Amino acid sequence: MTSSLPDVQCIARARIPTTHGPDIFLHLYTNDRDNKEHLAIVFGEDIRSRTLFKQRPGETQQDRMVRGAYVGKLYPGRTVADRDERLGYSLEFDNSTGELKPADATTWGEHNDTLVRIHSECYTGETAWSARCDCGEQFDRAGRLIAVDEEAETHIRGGSGHGVIVYLRQEGRGIGLGEKLKAYNLQDLGADTVQANLMLKHPADARDFSLGKAILLDLGIHNVRLLTNNPDKIQQVQHEDILRCVERVPMVPIHWTDDTQGIDSKEIEGYLRTKIERMGHLLQKPLNLHTQESST
Repeated sequence: MTSSLPDVQCIARARIPTTHGPDIFLHLYTNDRDNKEHLAIVFGEDIRSRTLFKQRPGETQQDRMVRGAYVGKLYPGRTVADRDERLGYSLEFDNSTGELKPADATTWGEHNDTLVRIHSECYTGETAWSARCDCGEQFDRAGRLIAVDEEAETHIRGGSGHGVIVYLRQEGRGIGLGEKLKAYNLQDLGADTVQANLMLKHPADARDFSLGKAILLDLGIHNVRLLTNNPDKIQQVQHEDILRCVERVPMVPIHWTDDTQGIDSKEIEGYLRTKIERMGHLLQKPLNLHTQESST
């Protein structure tokens, strides 16, 4: 990992069957910047964490399988992590460092353009059915887009089963859940989402995406097709000559393209209006922009 980025370590990986169709591999990360556990939701068994797969002194093949550092598929009776006898896959490692030696047959290539969503935790939108924001919708849609070749409704090219959702534990644009709930009360009193954060003595956006960059590099990803409307994310995902945003893939609200689907509320319209007017998000929609109407 480059010195200017956080030091991240993937400590565990497990296969998760999903309602979207393909299995995902959930990766849990620790780091040297905060005490939170951040996640990478990985589509594609061959996208491999370098820190997870690195051979460790004194470990057994059973140790490696238990933490998720295996190739192919686990099955009852399997005893070797680095070789899947049934599928004929084997991993190779540097004898002096223990580092994984990527091979085309077993590891997603660094040259590939990879569909990526860098997503910040939103308990209210993802778990509590909130219609104040589109975070839950964007999270679900990112998973669907990564799983398919092409989204039928928009013809957006998907990930064909390869991609990553980096899930960063920075609730409320970095201010935490308690302060976010206070901001909601201020919004009900007439402030917009930016004004509410500022009234609580927080930045409009306190998030740090450097952890996301470090996680992507640990997964061997260098060319990013970024799912976002946020121009700041496009700039922040770039890192020297080793991490590049090669394409922005728009996240247009579902309700804008199909008025029978997605989130329809005065709060979401105000929230999206503020994103466009105050935060420069790359969305176009004939909302009532630049009005005196209170936005959420």
